[in-house]
Amino acid sequence: MGSDLENAKAFVQAHPELQFVDLLIADMNGIVRGKRVDPSAIEKVFEKGVALPASIFALNIQGTTVEETGLGLEIGEADRICLPIPDTLSMEPWQKRPTAQLLMTMYELDRQTPFFADPRVVLQRVVKRFEELELTPVTAFELEFYLIDQENLSGRPQPPKSPTSGKRPASVQVYSIDDLDEYADFLADVLDAAHEQSIPADALVAESAPGQFEVNLHHVDDPVKACDHATLLKRLVKNMAYDHEMDTTFMAKPYHDQSGSGMHVHVSLVDKDGKNIFAGDPEQPNDMLRWAIGGLLATMNDAMAVLCPNINSYRRFSPEYYVASAPTWGVDNRTAALRLPGGDPEALRIEHRIAGADANPYLLMAAVLSGIHFGITHKIEPPPMTVGNAHEQHEPSLVNNLRDALREFEDSPVMLEYLGYKFMQIFVACKENELTEFEHTISDLEYLWYLHTV
Repeated sequence: MGSDLENAKAFVQAHPELQFVDLLIADMNGIVRGKRVDPSAIEKVFEKGVALPASIFALNIQGTTVEETGLGLEIGEADRICLPIPDTLSMEPWQKRPTAQLLMTMYELDRQTPFFADPRVVLQRVVKRFEELELTPVTAFELEFYLIDQENLSGRPQPPKSPTSGKRPASVQVYSIDDLDEYADFLADVLDAAHEQSIPADALVAESAPGQFEVNLHHVDDPVKACDHATLLKRLVKNMAYDHEMDTTFMAKPYHDQSGSGMHVHVSLVDKDGKNIFAGDPEQPNDMLRWAIGGLLATMNDAMAVLCPNINSYRRFSPEYYVASAPTWGVDNRTAALRLPGGDPEALRIEHRIAGADANPYLLMAAVLSGIHFGITHKIEPPPMTVGNAHEQHEPSLVNNLRDALREFEDSPVMLEYLGYKFMQIFVACKENELTEFEHTISDLEYLWYLHTV
């Protein structure tokens, strides 16, 4: 921590206007939580860490501790120690009062043992398996989101009025430059703020529905850092939208009649000489690429609870919105679950297209890399490549609801091997708690259908 502490001191000295520092840690749902401290506390944070309750990783989507995890009252809401992640101290451009942020990760009280339930730690364990193979995953995210109005319409979201024209978008204009122009100031501020925070966002695209956009992150050779970038980017987008008097949602399916929002992951593997081991002809993938595809497809149902972790996640699956419902792969085929993009043969990679934007980036990446590692080490052969519309050629076979996904996840020997029993039990307990509450809630539709008819 020596050089990291010196860098932190230099950062504080370079920002004499600084009033607060936000200490951030991503929970099981990928929601950022933490503490706000005075800049004078930075030295202590780097030297000793900061105490936060282990129950941060026992929270459901509502922020309530799930006691079935054993991390709440059963251990007296006991603390663990959170330590800073190097090179994540940066200013928050959206704040009116000068504020910085620092990403943290949790350890046991000895400050040496990573805390098993921290999703970042779960991913680190998976990444370490690639070191044993002398391979390094190179990864990148594409993250979709909706801009929405700060005022709901009868409790439902609606697109925001354009800051330029004052009109509310209603049509679907994928890749529209005009839509980018309509929200140009917001989008420019997102990219500027990302660069200020060393988040490698390099492109913004108008997506398939009114107010929907996609932001692309440049690939990095550290999967954990890629997830740090995605986690901080989501926070940045939300806060920058507030500054522009709008709101955002990364909900997988906010509108029933529009496309959902996905989080696509691009992965390649490089050897110790920096060579992409997937490189070659995508129509005739080499052994390593073929086995990686095989492993991902063989474990896709096992991992669905992580790829699509919420009840709403499964509403996104629909043929007309390019979300596969079967474990398929193809070359430059957006109807398949796994796509091998065309282009430079030396840059050949896998694009994993199943996860929603509501997934926890660390757990999503852990599941994807687990499938790849499993495929390579067990030499799993994939089914034949799909050419043409995968929806017309394959019956739906991916799990289509959270309860079944949790059963597949809990019974999976592969997920058990890579993610660990203790973590899986906590994850399942949190999600089953949400399911129980959801199923006990009487919806408006039930009243409409049944109140006066039965």
